[in-house]
Amino acid sequence: MKAEIVAVGTELLMGQIANTDAQYLSKKLSELGIDVFYHHVVGDNANRLKKLLETIIDRCDVIITTGGIGPTQETEQDPQRESHHSVPRHVLCLCRYPSAIFNLVESRD
Repeated sequence: MKAEIVAVGTELLMGQIANTDAQYLSKKLSELGIDVFYHHVVGDNANRLKKLLETIIDRCDVIITTGGIGPTQETEQDPQRESHHSVPRHVLCLCRYPSAIFNLVESRD
């Protein structure tokens, strides 16, 4: 199976924090025999996230997104702030074969 990981967060693009989620998820996917082909990072922008997902949806079996659109300065100034605020921080797995991945996400505490 082919996978891609999408991290959402302007703080990642600005280098304010490291993308440790991608590292962790890549390791876990590899342990399950799932090949990770790409890591993506997109800022807190719903339109850019939608375009990215539309681009990659047909070329892989698994898409895992981490992060979410939170109340950053960019979303504070965005007229669609209310719809952005309703997207929680998350780990989401979109999979063509969901039975293949069920113990992937575990507590990282």
